[in-house]
Amino acid sequence: MVEKKFEHNRNSLVWMENISRKFGTITALQDVNFGVEPGEVRALLGDNGAGKSTLIKVLMGVYPPTTGQIYFQGQPVTIGSPYQARSIGIEAVYQDLALIDLMSIARNFFLGREMVKKVGPVGFLDMRKMNEICRSSLHDIGIEIRSASERVGSLSGGERQSIAIGRGVYFGAKVLILDEPTSALSVAETRKVLSYIDNARERNLAVIFITHNVHHVYLVADSYTVIRQGRHVGTYFKGELSEDDIADLITGDRES
Repeated sequence: MVEKKFEHNRNSLVWMENISRKFGTITALQDVNFGVEPGEVRALLGDNGAGKSTLIKVLMGVYPPTTGQIYFQGQPVTIGSPYQARSIGIEAVYQDLALIDLMSIARNFFLGREMVKKVGPVGFLDMRKMNEICRSSLHDIGIEIRSASERVGSLSGGERQSIAIGRGVYFGAKVLILDEPTSALSVAETRKVLSYIDNARERNLAVIFITHNVHHVYLVADSYTVIRQGRHVGTYFKGELSEDDIADLITGDRES
């Protein structure tokens, strides 16, 4: 198998150029470059407080960059809100997953995008259609569920991750951002989530995998961007560094 090499620049699917973000007198990010291509799993690595979440919140439109420019499909864009980010194909799966325990899998899958059927002037949720689409869509990307009517609160951590990932894939995400997706999962469930990431790459999605767990990203990532104290340490491709090398870059025990 020939490994892909990706060119990251303004013509990338996503390119964040010289991104800085200040909160008053505090500089959370300073001149960070970051990009991802279709069919690539890009790891965004850094210790707690390194600036990973701030960078992604800039990409998702939660925070505007203080300086710098975001390019999407080669064009400069201003992303003013998470809704706008989703509208152009950038979907984020956060640690809290934004799932509602008391609702069914299908209701969570379509949350905010519910399908409605009209009976005269009155609209009703089309649960039968949502259940069918939810189950078949998850099956298509290798995720099996017992029933789309099952409450999300009864699912394991790995199963909950699978619903959130599947939702992003179904609704046409071009970029899937996963924020610490293997945090607090068992070994078996971690393997499942990593397999879902592999599946997303095979479907030519660009995947941004945010974590501080070097071992997990080393198994699936094509490239690695390390940031430390809000600054870009370096970007490396699969095979260029060992797990220990990456860990040392994260902690500062090795310079780029």
